[in-house]
Amino acid sequence: MVGMVIEIESMGEEGDDVVTPGEFLGEATEFIAGKGAYVSPNGRSVRACLTGRRKITAPPPGSDDNRSTIEIVGHKAHGAVPQPGSIVIARVTKVMARNASADIMCVDSKAVKEKFSGIIRQQDVRATEIDKVDMYQSFRPGDIVRALVLSLGDARAYYLSTAKNELGVVSAQSISGGTMVPISWTEMQCPLTGQIEQRKVAKVD
Repeated sequence: MVGMVIEIESMGEEGDDVVTPGEFLGEATEFIAGKGAYVSPNGRSVRACLTGRRKITAPPPGSDDNRSTIEIVGHKAHGAVPQPGSIVIARVTKVMARNASADIMCVDSKAVKEKFSGIIRQQDVRATEIDKVDMYQSFRPGDIVRALVLSLGDARAYYLSTAKNELGVVSAQSISGGTMVPISWTEMQCPLTGQIEQRKVAKVD
């Protein structure tokens, strides 16, 4: 006998029951994360990693685990979805002193069909001399970066890391508009002007 399925119906206006990535679904002590859901890094809460509606399935009779399973359903074709451990390609949109923001474009070589935001924190830029990282010399708005998904933060943005040799800036334009060529781990050069700019460069395959 399969467990009883309870679907949370919309209350009030249509769409009130729609959840979005990062939204709190319930306590991990009460729910098991099903499809479209994940347990937060602190292990205490279950959160959504898709946009859709909550569906709760009660545990089968006689189950040792009394927690219900919560999943996200009713979502139309969403394409690729970032998960912890995924390698993503993202475009940097904003650089600040302690982090850089980016829009995720591809997940494990598959294009996304909805907007996912990422944040590269200062401590996640590189593996060595973390305290000396200068965000403004690591990334510029418009840069294309290859990064590893660490987790989904509370601000509905994925925490990304470039702290491996093969991760970092893979494509960038110079101030003059030329597509720059990497010349070291920390520098890229404009072929038009010869000007060198600082970046956290990804190792070329």
